[in-house]
Amino acid sequence: MTPEQCRAARSWLGWPQQELAKRSNVGLSTIRQFESGLRNPIANNLSALRRALEEAGIVLMTDPAGITFVGNPGTETQNGSGDAP
Repeated sequence: MTPEQCRAARSWLGWPQQELAKRSNVGLSTIRQFESGLRNPIANNLSALRRALEEAGIVLMTDPAGITFVGNPGTETQNGSGDAP
């Protein structure tokens, strides 16, 4: 997961960084530094962030779209474009 994917997924869910920290049990400073591109979290923290987002309905992809948001049946938005709540 890239910092951009993390920010986009969190934004689509309407979560502040604090909510992702709570749901993933990853420190807020780690999330801030990751999303700003200052550092990559250790593997366990990155997995926990990904898991928290996926449990909320986010589907993260590695190629080529990067991220898919699945909302109501029949609607799908890729790369953060289109109608997202």
